[in-house]
Amino acid sequence: MSFNWTSFLIQIVAFGILYLLLSKFAFKPLFGIMEKRRQLVKEQIDGAEKSRADAERFLEEQKQALQQARKEAYDIIETAKTTGAKQADEIVQAARNEANRLKEEALRDIESEKNKAIASLRAQVSGLSVLIASKIIEKQIDEQTQAELVDQYLQEVGTKS
Repeated sequence: MSFNWTSFLIQIVAFGILYLLLSKFAFKPLFGIMEKRRQLVKEQIDGAEKSRADAERFLEEQKQALQQARKEAYDIIETAKTTGAKQADEIVQAARNEANRLKEEALRDIESEKNKAIASLRAQVSGLSVLIASKIIEKQIDEQTQAELVDQYLQEVGTKS
């Protein structure tokens, strides 16, 4: 095996020419396509990262909105409880006031009726006393007749009432 320098040199020159031709007509378009592909992949990765960041931000916003809604619902419930308790207290107080008013009115009516009954009884007793006195004066009676007369008038009073 011998080494042939001319053939080696021709092969190197042919390889160089082939390399120059390939780099001008094949490698540049191929590298251009690969660069475009690299740019496309990079843009897609950047877009995916941006979408993921947007999704995380949106998820956080949704969590905050849900938390705010829960807080508002709790506040509404607490307000309703407070308002309900206040209204219940007002209703109970109004009922107590009305009961006291009715009780006082009933006591006044009872006292008025009692006073009327006492006045009526006094009028009847005084009338009966005058009647008894006039009957006694008309008749001079002894003790037994007087007792009978008092019993008779008491019976009359009992039947009138």
